[in-house]
Amino acid sequence: MGRWLIGQDPRRIEHIWQHLYRGGFYRGGPILTSALSGIEQALWDILGKHLNVPAHQLLGGRVRDKIRLYGRISAQALDKFDGRFTAYKMSSLKATKMIETPGVLDRVVEDFAKIREAVGRDVDIAFDFHGRTTPAVAKRLARALEPYDPMFIEEPVLPGDADALLEIARSTTIPVAAGERLFTRWDFEEIIAKRAVAIIQPDVSHVGGIFETRKVAAMAEAANIALAPHCPLGPVALAACLQVAACTPNFLCQEHVTLGDDYLKDPFTLEDGYIPVPTAPGLGIELDDDKVESGRFDGDWNTPTFEHEDGSFAEW
Repeated sequence: MGRWLIGQDPRRIEHIWQHLYRGGFYRGGPILTSALSGIEQALWDILGKHLNVPAHQLLGGRVRDKIRLYGRISAQALDKFDGRFTAYKMSSLKATKMIETPGVLDRVVEDFAKIREAVGRDVDIAFDFHGRTTPAVAKRLARALEPYDPMFIEEPVLPGDADALLEIARSTTIPVAAGERLFTRWDFEEIIAKRAVAIIQPDVSHVGGIFETRKVAAMAEAANIALAPHCPLGPVALAACLQVAACTPNFLCQEHVTLGDDYLKDPFTLEDGYIPVPTAPGLGIELDDDKVESGRFDGDWNTPTFEHEDGSFAEW
């Protein structure tokens, strides 16, 4: 990618995307599309700053004035609930067995019930399964959560099984969300065509970038499916998500873990759970190089793994 990019016109974003995606013979997957996503986001920043307009202006212009974010919440930290957001997501589900005991499911539901009671019915609460259940367990748990009206249940089963998602969606009144581990519009085609989800969750930093997320969202819009981009990442990724959210009619809400105090010169400001649509050129941000350097990642991290009581691998 690096060798081919040298000397290219950075304003030809689609042309560059097509070359980098198709030009390596092998296509798709997390490594290729994650690298491509980072490059593509940078190209929109370059083009927007070259033309002195925000990226969303180049994608059709804003369709809203502010962008709804959701926060994190847990039953064990309700004393820290600050009411800054109108929606939250929680996950108290550990890796489950193929068929789980009623006690395990009861404890999960009890946690959700505590949160619902604490925040009331005017605040949305989503529940993240994180792909840790089988379809059989997911259906039972979804049914038990229904009385507490989750905003959605996320990734109830592992990606790649659209029929299982559809089966779960048909078994519950709770909207089903998925897509954080899918790459490009081709991966999303089946779950959208089958209406296996009510909400798609492409990750702008893995799916193929800003324009690819916008294309996936347009496919979903035609099927009355909402967009809630996945983003458990840093403020640059969030900035890219906000550009998509600004110009996408079927946008629902935005995940985040930081507003940019860690390395933006001007962090995003939150107003009653919303961020005003960014108006600065490109991605609308400038990095604080000193903060970036002080927080540089040393690479010392391994993906966690879990085991069941019998010593077998547990899906997390």
